[in-house]
Amino acid sequence: MEQSPSLTLLLLLLLGLSQANPLMEDGSGPEILTDDPEDVDITERILTTNNGSSQFLLEGDMVAPTTRNAMVCFSSPWRCFWTKGTDGLVEVPYTVSSSFSSSDKQGIENALRAFPSKTCIRFVPRQNQVDFISYEPRDGCWSSLGRVGGQQTVSLQMDGCVYFGVIQHETLHALGFQHEQTRSDRDQYVTINWSNIDSNNAYNFDRSNTNNLNTAYDYSSVMHYGNTAFSINGKDTITPIPNPNVPIGQRQGLSTTDILRINRLYGC
Repeated sequence: MEQSPSLTLLLLLLLGLSQANPLMEDGSGPEILTDDPEDVDITERILTTNNGSSQFLLEGDMVAPTTRNAMVCFSSPWRCFWTKGTDGLVEVPYTVSSSFSSSDKQGIENALRAFPSKTCIRFVPRQNQVDFISYEPRDGCWSSLGRVGGQQTVSLQMDGCVYFGVIQHETLHALGFQHEQTRSDRDQYVTINWSNIDSNNAYNFDRSNTNNLNTAYDYSSVMHYGNTAFSINGKDTITPIPNPNVPIGQRQGLSTTDILRINRLYGC
């Protein structure tokens, strides 16, 4: 029987939509890199978006702890890391706000699906778990450091944060990872140009007593800020040494060392 032109058009449209959907059950679909033009690094995107945030943020995008001392993780790490099951997998329950558009939800799902293929982290839709991550379009790009207990927000403002590298950056904070440029041995690898930083923001460059997991300093980490983070004059605040031209502040996703650290921290 001959089909009408309108029916044929509808069938072609439905076929096109089904072929364009990369969200397969097994996560085998292609990752969509919902990102900015190449000249915008992860730091510029995060810090610019967070200028209007009502949160008090450490290092630009980490929520200041109110219920515990941040040092508790060093003495009692089980309090702020996600639990590994008997099967060797670390399940992290999560929800995604219905306020996100369908394309934003798709971008978040794709960023999370990069973890299971390379680590033992499994992001699972929350059912009735007490502790879980809630991805919400709040005011800025920010997260708490590690598991804090109960519902914890990862904020991804819709007009500035729903980008592949930014989503993974904030998610790594929720898994317990800090910024690369504040790690304990950073002065061997970067110079902090204090004269280019407002004194009110200088605390954002304080070194942390980090567990570096016997891994090398990683200029390519998705957790490394860019050259001009918190700059008051457009000049570099972070300069790699000995080669000042080494790129920092990439936003394409997990580096090889990021993946190694996840696996070492969680015993994958």
